[in-house]
Amino acid sequence: MTQIHHPIAAAFWMLGSILGFSMIAVSGREIGADLDTFEMMFYRSLIGIVVVVTVVFATGRQGEIKADHLGLHALRNAVHFAGQALWLYALALIPLAQLFALEFSYPIIVALTAPIFLAERLTPTKLLAAVVGFAGILIVARPFGAGGLSVGLLSALLCALGFAGSAIVTKRLTRVATILCILFWLAVMQSAFGLILAGWDGKITLPGSATLPWVIVMGLSGLLAHFCLTKALSLAPASVVTPMDFLRLPLIGLVGMTLYAEPLDLWVFVGGAVIFAANWINVRSESRYCNITT
Repeated sequence: MTQIHHPIAAAFWMLGSILGFSMIAVSGREIGADLDTFEMMFYRSLIGIVVVVTVVFATGRQGEIKADHLGLHALRNAVHFAGQALWLYALALIPLAQLFALEFSYPIIVALTAPIFLAERLTPTKLLAAVVGFAGILIVARPFGAGGLSVGLLSALLCALGFAGSAIVTKRLTRVATILCILFWLAVMQSAFGLILAGWDGKITLPGSATLPWVIVMGLSGLLAHFCLTKALSLAPASVVTPMDFLRLPLIGLVGMTLYAEPLDLWVFVGGAVIFAANWINVRSESRYCNITT
């Protein structure tokens, strides 16, 4: 049977994902002086466990938490953990808008690899959208300018590989597992990864009274972002869902300028407009091939 896709409904779920990921960036900036990258990821995942387990027992959905397909869950969480660690590391080194712009190269990787791993169609229009989107990213980020390819820029570029792999495997998981199950193993496995790496030197810093509220914000925002992203991926092809995340770019550019006095020039808006155009091309192209319902 032909699978019915819901790209418009997926777009609404992506709004929640955009808000969640933006709040992770703000909380990460506020926490960065007190906790290292792996400590942040450990505490964030612990909060995720508490929330997911609470929801499971409050709704009586224990039956959804299954140990099936643990290999896929492990792969998904390993590549995402690597991408998130690189993202948080770059967060302290480069402006927010630049980080988000470079991160957004991951939908291009998804669009180009989805035909191989997900049997999704790679049309000439989608390929054009990927090229246009990447051009917009370069306009905003200008990674090969006078400053060269710094450690922060390189980390941001590499994190995109992790996020692309995560999106591909998440799409596979939505075919065999519920969203609640995916989020449960996300929190559990990434807590384990964070604990091992944060405690590698024999000590883990406890969040202080000023840091704890931001740790909670990061944990809840991460759960919200992943819930909404996973829901969106269950409603539409990955090559359609992931470019919607481009809308984070103008939002986080304004946040960086307002809260952290980061420079925001005309090229950020020009590049954002190009990226939005690429996203629109992709969604319009998909609507011609899918049975659309809202």
